[in-house]
Amino acid sequence: MSLFQKTRALPGTLAAQLSIWGIALLLCVFLAGMGCHSSSDAALPPLTPQEERGKAVYDARCVACHDPYSTSGRQGPGLKGVFRKQSLPSGAPANDDRARDAIMFGRRNMPGFQYALEEQQISDLLAYLHTL
Repeated sequence: MSLFQKTRALPGTLAAQLSIWGIALLLCVFLAGMGCHSSSDAALPPLTPQEERGKAVYDARCVACHDPYSTSGRQGPGLKGVFRKQSLPSGAPANDDRARDAIMFGRRNMPGFQYALEEQQISDLLAYLHTL
């Protein structure tokens, strides 16, 4: 008896098995796709109000030159994980005091923002930089 004859002899059985396997395969593909996200899509913890204010400053003053989610530079270095490293891109220790100095007084091609930003805005910006 051929496979075709067996299938006809047991109507729906092979088709039902193929349907179940097909559905299982589709479900696996769907669930696997749900877990595939790029690092920029990953759920990040919510920002505090201070970090939100710092992000607003960053978006207005820094993002044109500094990529927040990459270590690759634009006009200035990328700042992803800037405070998770031993040193800032300038070579200075990665701490708030050195970063504050760079923001206020600038470096090489970076202008200083001591007259453009208030002290609280700089503190907010530093808080946001710690989240990158």
